[in-house]
Amino acid sequence: MRSKKIRNISNNVDKSKLYSLADAVKLVVSNSKQTARKFVESVEIAVNLDIDTKQSDQVVRGMVQLPHGTGKDVRVLVFAKGEKADAAKEAGADFVGAEELKDAIMAGKSDFDRVIASPDMMGLVGQLGKVLGPRGLMPNPKLGTVTPNVAAAVKAAKAGSVEFRAEKAGIVQAGIGKVNFPEEHIVSNAKTFVNAILKARPAGVKGTYLKRISLSSTMGLGVKVDSTQVGE
Repeated sequence: MRSKKIRNISNNVDKSKLYSLADAVKLVVSNSKQTARKFVESVEIAVNLDIDTKQSDQVVRGMVQLPHGTGKDVRVLVFAKGEKADAAKEAGADFVGAEELKDAIMAGKSDFDRVIASPDMMGLVGQLGKVLGPRGLMPNPKLGTVTPNVAAAVKAAKAGSVEFRAEKAGIVQAGIGKVNFPEEHIVSNAKTFVNAILKARPAGVKGTYLKRISLSSTMGLGVKVDSTQVGE
């Protein structure tokens, strides 16, 4: 049985209605306050796309820099040596190294959210494919996580760059802020995120691409958003 607080929140959300983005954000933030959680919930977006993820030409994946960050402390691990390693540390990387990091990951180390590597380290990093791949952490040059400028990649990760990738059901999900953000910042982040997905539209997708959008807090209910008002 749902708690009284959840029932009250459910009564606030019209499941048949498509809310404007601003109204959806306001509702998500208001509902989160009613539950009086002991932690600051994230605001999460889910975008349902009309794609066939089994087709290699319909992969939707990319990286986007949110203008107001995510509010999350991203733990960044960098594979680099020499001057590049020094630059990564200076930029704020949490873990920097080479063979010793590979061994630690193989032994079960998992306390990191983003992996960045200089190109010369990919021979080593490639040995971790079976470990990093399933977690979506394998460095990729198309995402800017394999780069000679590891310092810039670290700074971007710390500032709120978000990687997105469509799941098997064609849904892209991400955290786009915290419920204690100014509402206009959440709105701006959401628009930036959706526009990045629109720009990543595969050439092989015909007709409708963006089907549905919903917003929620970490423990809250989803609020449907009028997708025609979100993108460019």
